[in-house]
Amino acid sequence: MKTNTYISSIVLAGGFICAGADAQQYPARTVQMIVPYAAGGSIDIMSRTVAARLTEIWGRNVVVDNRPGASGMIGTEQVTKADPDGHVLLGHTSSYTGTAAVRAKLPFDPARAIVPVAGIGRSALIMVVHPSVPAKTVREFVALAKKNPNKLNYGSSGIGGNNHFSGALFDMAAGTQMTHVPYKGISLAMTAVASGEVEVVIASAAAVNPQMRAGRVRALGMSGAKPSPLMAGLPAIAESGVPGYHYELWWGIFAPAGIPAERLNFVNQSVNKALASEKMKQFLHNESAEPWIATPQQLASLLPTEIERYRKIAKAAGIPPQ
Repeated sequence: MKTNTYISSIVLAGGFICAGADAQQYPARTVQMIVPYAAGGSIDIMSRTVAARLTEIWGRNVVVDNRPGASGMIGTEQVTKADPDGHVLLGHTSSYTGTAAVRAKLPFDPARAIVPVAGIGRSALIMVVHPSVPAKTVREFVALAKKNPNKLNYGSSGIGGNNHFSGALFDMAAGTQMTHVPYKGISLAMTAVASGEVEVVIASAAAVNPQMRAGRVRALGMSGAKPSPLMAGLPAIAESGVPGYHYELWWGIFAPAGIPAERLNFVNQSVNKALASEKMKQFLHNESAEPWIATPQQLASLLPTEIERYRKIAKAAGIPPQ
C-alpha cells in the first residue's frame, strides 16, 4: 500500500511538472479561435466569452476569427489543416455533428480530423415565431401548420444544423409539414424570422434572446423534456401538444487531431477553470445554458457517437445526403 501511494505521488508530481512546463511554452503567441459560422450566433457569443476569459488566464490574446460557409464546414476544414500545437482552436456547436451526418462527401473525416478539447455549455432550444403568426401556443401552432401544409417556413443555420434537425424532428413528432429555409448562420435566420421572412425558428436562447427581448419574435416553448428554471415561463414543447419532442444542444472547443495530450489537457483545464468562475456561471445563466465541465476522456467519443446518432435521425426524417 505504501509503495503504491509512493508511486502515485511520483506520477501525480510528474503530471504537475509536465503541466507547468507546458504552461511556460504555451501559448507562445496569439491563439486563433476559429468560429465557422457568422458573427452573432450562439457559438460566436460563447466562443468570444471563453476567449476573453482565456486571455485573462493565459496573459496572451485569444482572438475569435469567424469563417462562415457550407454550414460550418469551411472553417472546420481550415482547422483540420492547421498545425496541431494548440495555437489554432475551433469553437463549435452540436450543429456540426448534424451537418456532418448529412454530408455525402467531405475533404476530411468529420469524426476524427478534429478532437474535442473542452465543453462550454448545454441548453435546450427555444421555439420562436414572428408576431404576425396567429398561434399563441405550441398546440395552436401545430393546428395552424396542419391546416397549411408546406406553407409555414422554418429557418435554420444551414442544412444539417441544429435548427434544421430540431425543425425536422418537430415535423415528425407533431405530424406537420413545414418548409425548411437554410441560412448561412443562425443570426441570419433570426433576422429572417424577426422580419417575417420565415414564420418560425427553433434555436438556442443565446441566439433568440436579442430578438425576443426587443419584442421582434414571440416564444412558444422550449425543447427540453421538462420546463427549465433557466427558461422561466416557457412550457416544454413535449408537454404542449407534441409528446416525445426533445432536443438539446451543446457548445465546445476543439483542436486539430494530433494535438499533444499534455497540450490538450492544459487547454481543457484552463477552459474548465474559466467555466468555474462566477463570471462565466452568470454569463451562461443569462444565456439559459448550463456549464459543461468535462475531461478530455469524457469527451473523447463525442463526435463519432453524435454523428452516427444524427445519421439515424436524418434517415428517419428523410433528410437526404448533401
